[in-house]
Amino acid sequence: MARTTLRRAPRFTYAVAAAWSAVTVLLGYAVLDVADAAPGVLTLRPLPPPPPTEYVARRTLPFVPQPTLATSVEAPLPSLAGDTAAATTSGVEQALAPVLALAALRDSAVVVRDGQTGAVLLDEGGDELRVPASTTKLLSAAAIGRAFAPDERLRTVVREGDRPDQIVLVAGGDSLLAPGKGDPDAVAGHAGLADLAEQVATALATSGTRAVTLYVDETYADGPTTAPTWSPTFRSSGITGAVAMLGLSSQRATGGRPGPADPVAAVRSRFAQQLGALGIDVTVAPRGSAPGTPGSPMPRPNPTPSTSPSTSPSTSDSTPDSTPTAADTSSPAGGPGAVLGSVESAPVRDQLALALTDSDNALTEILARQAAYRSGAGTDFAAVGGWVVEQVAALGLATDGVRLVDASGLSRENRVRADLLADVLVLGYDGTHPVLRRALDGLPIAGLTGTLAGRLTGSDHAAAGRARAKTGTLTGANALAGSVVDDDGRLLVFVGMVAGAGTNDARAALDRLVATVASCGCR
Repeated sequence: MARTTLRRAPRFTYAVAAAWSAVTVLLGYAVLDVADAAPGVLTLRPLPPPPPTEYVARRTLPFVPQPTLATSVEAPLPSLAGDTAAATTSGVEQALAPVLALAALRDSAVVVRDGQTGAVLLDEGGDELRVPASTTKLLSAAAIGRAFAPDERLRTVVREGDRPDQIVLVAGGDSLLAPGKGDPDAVAGHAGLADLAEQVATALATSGTRAVTLYVDETYADGPTTAPTWSPTFRSSGITGAVAMLGLSSQRATGGRPGPADPVAAVRSRFAQQLGALGIDVTVAPRGSAPGTPGSPMPRPNPTPSTSPSTSPSTSDSTPDSTPTAADTSSPAGGPGAVLGSVESAPVRDQLALALTDSDNALTEILARQAAYRSGAGTDFAAVGGWVVEQVAALGLATDGVRLVDASGLSRENRVRADLLADVLVLGYDGTHPVLRRALDGLPIAGLTGTLAGRLTGSDHAAAGRARAKTGTLTGANALAGSVVDDDGRLLVFVGMVAGAGTNDARAALDRLVATVASCGCR
């Protein structure tokens, strides 16, 4: 019987086949990658832009990403319900009893109020002084709202110095200048530095001036850039930007991306470059005193304003950025002190809403410092924090024991009561304080925007899309304070402040609290 002999293929044949198989797979994946059918470095489709939450100026709410099924609620939400649908104390206590028993809430303060009547529905430790973290911004918003008119804007001005070849860039409090052209629909980047440069270059060309020395006037609300009670890593890690009265929207600090240590110098450098590109020879003067009247034509401290901010006249939304306002009337049409260019920010109330949406520590401090300065208070962080407490007390709210050494909540030395945060929220929703009310519109929306974009989307999604709240997070101290429309259509205000629990456990417990309040009806 014949034997069949099987010959073993050479080893290199298998190796070649394996190599060709790998190449085929890689080429196939590359084709899918280029076609955007698979993720990879070759994909041609541009990455989606981040949600432009800074576009708050012309809308009640910021833009939000398209909600998913897990984060959706019935739309539109109905009108708020009347008193027949109001929650009761017993209903809230019964609904929240299992939540308050969670281990993470063992050391906590929880307050629930009816947002329409102000009635207290639950108060567990609301009078205890605790570290508020970023919920401090709610108190700052209330204080800032007392110092600014509802539509007031911040002006960045360039004026002539003592001679035609001296120009002075006056820092006027706008830390959100666009590095190029301004965007009238934006909050961050509303006023454009390039627009200001064009105005100044045109004014200089008209007078025949082609070479200037550029000074910066920093006398308006000047103060330290970081607080002594903050960790030295807060600015370098992007948790906060440097606090200054001039800055670029493109250089806002975010987590992991710090802003410049000297925002004013960054603006000055950019402005000098822009003037140079327009044919003006610019020499940058050393920092220090600028020629002319210090701070002119910016607002001066006014400890006893004769007109309430809520009723005083304000700049019209239709006023062009280049049109001088009443503050310019003391400046002559030409000569020393003449205004060569001027741009205006988005309204302060919209900047404040943006600060709450993004929990922007530097922006909050910048607005609070200006407000304190205009009221005649000091401009260091502790002085501004003390001024915030005074202004909240002036609203008729009890501030016993409350202590703030900054306006943003980064300091662990701050102490605030949960019931006071609830008082501010109820006051904001009653409609009598327009700047505060507008700021509350900027509170992050559960599951959709800002610091709540990734929260209340899982098992606690009952509050997604309808709860708005200010988060607060420091190591060992977590807080959540805001409002939600419950299943009966009633606006409820809630505050939770937690100590001692891990951040993830504290957040999960606070989210469960809000979801329970949203879905219980509680009658």
